[in-house]
Amino acid sequence: MKLLAVAAGGGAGSVIRYLVGTVITQRFGGRFPLGTFAINVTGSFLIGLLMTLLTERYAPNPNWRLLLVVGFLGGYTTFSSFEYETFQTARNGGHWLALGYVAGSVALGYLGVWLGVIVASRR
Repeated sequence: MKLLAVAAGGGAGSVIRYLVGTVITQRFGGRFPLGTFAINVTGSFLIGLLMTLLTERYAPNPNWRLLLVVGFLGGYTTFSSFEYETFQTARNGGHWLALGYVAGSVALGYLGVWLGVIVASRR
């Protein structure tokens, strides 16, 4: 049951990542990898939200954490893509753009986690 929960969540997260990334890239394009950036920031918010809800607010079946956090968010977030796109951006001469991408991803990702915890902690 645990493996099924991780697999189902991971499959769904991967599909959503593909769809969100495609829509953002088609709509905004450009040299900055905005699709991956948006996915990493929203994934950070969701992990803050879900982990707070699942570990501090409620006591659901442990399979929910496997489905939503390990599976869905594991499939949805794109850290390896983030690293490669950073490398490619710098390699193609966009050193400052790559640095801005890293700094923005880390800062806004942290903010996303923080906001997720705040939202989930509200009573």
